[in-house]
Amino acid sequence: MKLYAIFGNPVAHSISPTIHNYAFMHLKFPGCYTKIFVEDGSKLKERFFALQLRGLNITVPHKEWAYKLADEVFGIAKEVEAVNTWYSKDGKIYAYNTDAPGFYESIKEYEFSNILILGAGGTAKAIALYLKEQGYDPQILNRSEKRLSFFKERGFSCYTWDEFSVQKYDLIINTTSAGLTDNSLPAPQDILLPLMQQAKYAVDVIYNKLTPFLALAKDLGLTYKDGTDMLLYQGVLAFEIFTDFIYEKEEIIKLMRRSLQL
Repeated sequence: MKLYAIFGNPVAHSISPTIHNYAFMHLKFPGCYTKIFVEDGSKLKERFFALQLRGLNITVPHKEWAYKLADEVFGIAKEVEAVNTWYSKDGKIYAYNTDAPGFYESIKEYEFSNILILGAGGTAKAIALYLKEQGYDPQILNRSEKRLSFFKERGFSCYTWDEFSVQKYDLIINTTSAGLTDNSLPAPQDILLPLMQQAKYAVDVIYNKLTPFLALAKDLGLTYKDGTDMLLYQGVLAFEIFTDFIYEKEEIIKLMRRSLQL
C-alpha cells in the first residue's frame, strides 16, 4: 500500500482524501490518502519521511516551505517559489505546483480580459504567473506592501488598499483566506462593492462554501464559483503525478467529480 497525505494548517476541512481515495478505489490502485495537521512548515520534510509517504499535497500556509525543502522543482513552481505537490522517488522529493493549471482549467469557460487578484500569497503567485503565461495581464490588490515585491519585480501592476482606485475588471479572484473560518471580506466593502458592481465573474479559491465574497457576488448578479473545480483539476494533476501518469485523465476527472457528488 502506498501512502499519500495533505499537510496544512488548517486541514480538517480538506476533501482531498475523499477525491483521491475514491479514485484509488475505483482504479484499483494500491493507495491510501489522509490529512494531517502540520503547524510548523519547516518540519514538512521530516514529517513526510517519518510517515513514509509516497506523495503529498501541501496547503496553506506551507507552500513556500514546500518549495524550499524540495530536492528538485518542476514547471511553474520554480517561478512561483510555492509548491503544493511532492512526489518521492529514490529518497528525493520532486515538487510541482498544480494549483495554477488547475485554477486555469476551472475558469476556461469564462470570457474575460481584465483580471484582479485579491491577495499576494503562494496561490496568488501561482495564478498570476500562469495567467500571464496564457497571455493575460492580471493586477494584484493586497492589504499592504508585504509580499507585493514579488509581483512588482515580475512586471505586474500592484496596489495596496490605501492606494487603490477602482477600475473595471471582468474577473475578480479571491486568493486570501478571508471567509474560510470567519465572515470577513478579502478587502474593505467600500473597495469591493464598486469593483464587483462592474465585474462579470467572481471566483474564490475557498471551496465548499459560499464565502461573504461570493455571497456579495451572488447578490450583485455576477457569475460566481467557489474553488471546488480548482480543487478537482489540481487534484487530477497531482493524482497523475502520484500514479506515474498510467491512467487516462478523463477517467480520473470523472471519478473525482463523482466523489464530490456523494
